[in-house]
Amino acid sequence: KRIIAAFAICLATATLAGAEEARIITTTGMGSVERAPDMAMVSLGVTHQAPQAADALAATSTGVAVVLDRLVEASVAERDVQTGTISLQPLWSNRGGQEPSEPQITGYVARNSVTVRVRDLSVLGGLLDAMVRDGANTFDGLSFALQDPEPAMAEARAAAVRDAMARAAQLAEAAGVVLGPVQSITEGGASFAPRMEMAAARMSDAGGVPVAPGELSISAQVTMVFAIAD
Repeated sequence: KRIIAAFAICLATATLAGAEEARIITTTGMGSVERAPDMAMVSLGVTHQAPQAADALAATSTGVAVVLDRLVEASVAERDVQTGTISLQPLWSNRGGQEPSEPQITGYVARNSVTVRVRDLSVLGGLLDAMVRDGANTFDGLSFALQDPEPAMAEARAAAVRDAMARAAQLAEAAGVVLGPVQSITEGGASFAPRMEMAAARMSDAGGVPVAPGELSISAQVTMVFAIAD
């Protein structure tokens, strides 16, 4: 009987504790801000094909050297230029074909790519045009970013907290309870994405490839737990 009574007391205590823990409101808030980008990331390179591997690689290396010289002339810092991919692949004939002859290497293709941070968007179009004229013949993409994203992130987080608090207050009012203090805040991550409403394409001051920086949308998410006041 004593064991049963003790078990009953423990069960009642656990139930009360569980009920007390359940007196919370949990909400997830979202916040976002828009900023015009002030930096571009460009990935491009040089590809050449030749009968001999050394010739293909040499032609590619020469082309990339010219592109790198152009970047130096444009005052792009060394820290903003990074080699991405260097590759050399054979070219095959009759590979997978119906003819009975064995596949043969007919040449080689070499590729050298670089990633460039352009911190002055006013020269971006002209710089792209110049690098292509200098020998860059592969283009892997262009993206925009912020050089210092933290202030925008801080605003997005603050907006997310306000959103979570407003949601919690609304839920408490609808449920007829009093919203208590914050018990915990968990950041759910952040994201950077271009807005769909892009600015009209424009030429850089120096002329060249049209570019449209548009705006970036910086988003943050937080999950907040509030106590329900007595």
